[in-house]
Amino acid sequence: MITTVTTITTITTIAAIGITAALSIACVATLILFLITKELASARRSDTYTRIARFVNIGILPLVLVFAVIVAVKIIEVLT
Repeated sequence: MITTVTTITTITTIAAIGITAALSIACVATLILFLITKELASARRSDTYTRIARFVNIGILPLVLVFAVIVAVKIIEVLT
């Protein structure tokens, strides 16, 4: 009984770490994509591209906050 509970707990922990890593990679990739889109749209002097650059700004701030949390957690993991 104890072995079964320990095995299930271990598998759940490994799965949670895998999901966290996948979400972290997805968030960082999306942030990079948004930053590239903003730079390319800002380079053009059209109303449409200006709107696209402003629209992408909405998603950049939350993703920067997520990136900061990811970096803080990784630093804490290294230090402990």
